[in-house]
Amino acid sequence: MGDAGFFKGTSADQDSRFSNKEKKLLKSMSFPPEFDQKVDMKKVNLDVIKPWISNRITEILGLEDEVVIDYTCSLLEEKDQDPKRMQINLTGFLESNTKKFITELWTLLLSAQKSVGGIPAVFIEQKKEELRKKKLEEDERRSQRDSVMDTIRKKTSDEANDIREGRKRRSRFDEPRNKSQSRSPPRRYRTRSRSRSRDDRRSRHYRDDYYSNRDRDSRRRRRRSRSP
Repeated sequence: MGDAGFFKGTSADQDSRFSNKEKKLLKSMSFPPEFDQKVDMKKVNLDVIKPWISNRITEILGLEDEVVIDYTCSLLEEKDQDPKRMQINLTGFLESNTKKFITELWTLLLSAQKSVGGIPAVFIEQKKEELRKKKLEEDERRSQRDSVMDTIRKKTSDEANDIREGRKRRSRFDEPRNKSQSRSPPRRYRTRSRSRSRDDRRSRHYRDDYYSNRDRDSRRRRRRSRSP
């Protein structure tokens, strides 16, 4: 019964066998110089880092493994962050890609603690680039839309001009005929015709008087010549 405490749960730090193995791995493995720099996690915005961890692990494994993702995020929530131990703990999951993943992650954490808002500078630049591309796409769509509208307006204007030109041509050909049919003769011609008709009536009247007088005279002469 005195050895019952041996079977109680023990952590990796309490198990001397694990600590010795970890020390051997730390001595045998090579680490980048970035791992010698400390990170103050209070200055890091984990809400921005966690989506990157999820996407990067899914890319490495080829599938979304929530266990590995949650375990990696839990390592960042510990008090003392040691990238070397993180690499050892994740080697069983990410295998040969572990060193590259931890190096990228630690570089982001170092950048995040130096920037305002705890966001890595590369994320800020990516966001700016994303906004710039979005603006370019919007400008391109707006330019295409304006080009289409200009084409439509030009086509409408050309059709309106063609209609006006057609009306002008028709009115040009129809105007003389209409004018000849509807326009009355000038005033001077109307006056002349009236005066001419009046003169004609007068001349006929005089002519009739002349012939009537001549006939009357001739009849008188004939009567005189017949009388004894």
